[in-house]
Amino acid sequence: MEKYKVTLHEDELSQLTEIVNKGSHKSQKVLNALILLNSNEKEGEIKSTNAEISKILHVSMRKIDRVKQRFVEEGLEIALNGHPKNREYLRKIDGDLEAHLLALSCSKAPEGFARWSLRMLADKAVELEYVDSLSYETVRRTLKKTKLSHGKQKDG
Repeated sequence: MEKYKVTLHEDELSQLTEIVNKGSHKSQKVLNALILLNSNEKEGEIKSTNAEISKILHVSMRKIDRVKQRFVEEGLEIALNGHPKNREYLRKIDGDLEAHLLALSCSKAPEGFARWSLRMLADKAVELEYVDSLSYETVRRTLKKTKLSHGKQKDG
């Protein structure tokens, strides 16, 4: 494994100390700050080894190496917070399909069944060509969002 040397400037040192000492931050950010502070190689000071840091902070040696590598290659901000998340999730259910699912779930269940199951609703929506494919979990989330409960049926 390649060795990365962490040398912190005064402003970086003060920023990391501030993160560790005050305010409320994510736990991983605080851990990363502690790793960088303990890995700092100053003139005339003996730095902690990865094994010592690992034992004190209860993190793996690999995590320490990754934080050091991110600091050296990409800078302090990426080393503390990681890479920004940029994945986009496309929604399968729009308002029209939601209305169809709701109407379908309120309709009479197929013969031989007391009520619609989530899997039957998903299969029926695909059969009626409302959508190409649909999981029962997506149906569950949609019906939960509309606060439609099939749990208790009231008489009268």
